[in-house]
Amino acid sequence: MRDHASELRELGARIGAVGVGGAFYARAFREDAGIDFPLFVDEQLAAYRAAGLEKGKLWEALTPANTVARLKAFAAGHRYGKPGQDVTQLGGAFVLAPGDRDLFVHRARTFGDNAPIVDLVGAVRAWKRASG
Repeated sequence: MRDHASELRELGARIGAVGVGGAFYARAFREDAGIDFPLFVDEQLAAYRAAGLEKGKLWEALTPANTVARLKAFAAGHRYGKPGQDVTQLGGAFVLAPGDRDLFVHRARTFGDNAPIVDLVGAVRAWKRASG
């Protein structure tokens, strides 16, 4: 997301992230990840529950597919930061539009299951075209 933030903003999108840790963790994550968009703290996991996001199983982190995904991410320059409040909480990515419309929804099914950025950006582009 960070690498596509300026492109998304040019399309009229506003970007935000939600983390499960407290303010200290949020500051560390912001610095480690180099993000410049709002980062909200959700220590009670209310946003995660509302979005229907689930928790992963620790054994899934050791599967061959997840190991391959970790190695690819590491080779691409991604690094793990400090562990958060709940390391089993899976993430998601959403493109929401006015009028309570979900244009893109991706709920991670396991660790490393990230939304394809091309699909996320594509949803914003389609919204931009449709909204004129």
